[in-house]
Amino acid sequence: MTATDDRQRIQDLMLAYAAAVDDNDMTAYRNCFADDVEIVGFGESTVHGADKWVASVKDQLEAFSGTQPLLSPPLATVTGDRASARTDVQALHFLKTPAGGTFTLWATYLTDFVQTQDTWTIARHELVVRGTQQLP
Repeated sequence: MTATDDRQRIQDLMLAYAAAVDDNDMTAYRNCFADDVEIVGFGESTVHGADKWVASVKDQLEAFSGTQPLLSPPLATVTGDRASARTDVQALHFLKTPAGGTFTLWATYLTDFVQTQDTWTIARHELVVRGTQQLP
């Protein structure tokens, strides 16, 4: 497999991650992560473990009637069975509150990946918030 193939698979993984959130498909979302994933910056504390993280995201999504994260192509560096990438994101969230409204997040994902056989998974995922906006 070439570096270009690996970068394409990493991009596909990040797109699958976003699509799973949009579709509220927690099985597909869970498949994006290594079992012992470390999640940083999505709250006050670091989350360790894919199952714990996916349960948290499932609960968080209850506040929204829909979401749409738009991702840049990952700027990936691949070294053997490890990789890291920077992916910029703009995520629109439609609030379920009686007044409705939207919450938009502008951020960067800093993600480390591990490859097992031909499958890449997320080993560490960090959110760096650039800005937010909530509209009624």
